[in-house]
Amino acid sequence: MQYMIRALDGRNMLEKRLAVRAQHLENLQKIKGKILCAGGLLDEEGKMKGSALVIDFESEDALKEYLKSEPYIIEQVWADVEVSRMNVVLLNGEKVGK
Repeated sequence: MQYMIRALDGRNMLEKRLAVRAQHLENLQKIKGKILCAGGLLDEEGKMKGSALVIDFESEDALKEYLKSEPYIIEQVWADVEVSRMNVVLLNGEKVGK
């Protein structure tokens, strides 16, 4: 099952986000085969204000384990995390789902 994660940073978290970013990217390496798409959400000035990820996990429990290990959650960079189930239909322009 694919999941879309939309996470917005708390107020004035850019400096902390940048300090924790290496840990966040290292943690993502542990699940790199499951990541379909990931990147930073930007404000009007082009500064990071959150994250968006599309990840394919075998179960909701696997998703929960990832979220428990996510440094941006542990370090309270992300203030608002929204997770939605998703049906990925196109990947790199190729049809992969229904």
